[in-house]
Amino acid sequence: MAGINANAPSALEKEQIIGMMEKEMEYRVDIFNKLTHTCFNKCMENKYKESELNMGENSCIDRCVSKYWLVTNLVGQLLGNNQPPM
Repeated sequence: MAGINANAPSALEKEQIIGMMEKEMEYRVDIFNKLTHTCFNKCMENKYKESELNMGENSCIDRCVSKYWLVTNLVGQLLGNNQPPM
């Protein structure tokens, strides 16, 4: 059979791959939402005085995001996933 690629994934394999990709996207969105929620609550005041972030808020968010990714990557490595989540 000249027109059929023996290495091409079957329909079931394609479905499994798509399912894994969907789970990966859900995981990434969940991590992003948790990061956003955590750093917002940590760095932002309850009263909004200005439309822009001030220097202290910017610094806090930078440090928070950096630490969040560091910890997320370390936990992933400890659990056997050697690749960072994003």
